[in-house]
Amino acid sequence: MTFANATRLILLAAIWGASFLFMRIAVPSLGPIWLISARIGLAAVFLGLVAAALKHRFDWQNWREYLFLGLFNTALPFLAYGFAARTLNASMMSILNATAPIWGAVIMALLMRKMPARKVCLGLLLGMLGVAVLVGFDRISTQSGAILGILACLGATLCYGIASAYTKLKAQHIAPFQVAHGSMWGASLLLAPLFLSSQPLTTPTPSVWLAIIALAVLCTGFAYLLYFRLVREIGAASTLTVTFLIPVFGVLWGAVFLGEHIGGNTIAGAMIILLGTALVCL
Repeated sequence: MTFANATRLILLAAIWGASFLFMRIAVPSLGPIWLISARIGLAAVFLGLVAAALKHRFDWQNWREYLFLGLFNTALPFLAYGFAARTLNASMMSILNATAPIWGAVIMALLMRKMPARKVCLGLLLGMLGVAVLVGFDRISTQSGAILGILACLGATLCYGIASAYTKLKAQHIAPFQVAHGSMWGASLLLAPLFLSSQPLTTPTPSVWLAIIALAVLCTGFAYLLYFRLVREIGAASTLTVTFLIPVFGVLWGAVFLGEHIGGNTIAGAMIILLGTALVCL
């Protein structure tokens, strides 16, 4: 891997790690539905402008794939994290996010009706143990609504696993940028009824608007472009290592900007989860 691509990988992890920070800032004002709808809608417009600038024609033939991936790779997991951000801190959400590849391996094994390798099974068990350590010894898990927030995060990573398996089996013929662009519009369409039937909790402040813009343009639109460039240049397997870096930045940003406590269970749980993910992915 070249120095430039290594830098891009670290930058991508830093950006995606910051998404949990921005959700924590904005969700008390907007609520999950408005926050995520704004994030996805603005990201779709941003990618549309990029497509126009690069003269990429939109491929309507794959609308079924766009809707499916828009639902499971964007709308549902983003909403779940928006819901979780009301009670969980950025550190815990970013660490739980690392379980996504484990779900993906399990779902592929079920679909292929093939027992996972011993290494993958061990990774799954370690992932479960890591979640137990992270959640069971954290004081935040005793707060009202925290358990539902934790389940929402795990539901989000389950959705990512479903989307990953679907992409491998049904959407590999679609260009990566088209997948990102099309699924973002698919997600926007699916969320439109919820968005139109709800309203923000309070009037957004300038800091909330900045968080929304950062989530949409930086953490979604720009991050997708960066991700797919890395996939093209270093391959999907190498790009997947960003999974191990996201919790580092999620914990860092939460501690620096929100004053979140980093306990021994946070570090131990994160290390066990990441080890389990490594056994599944590598």
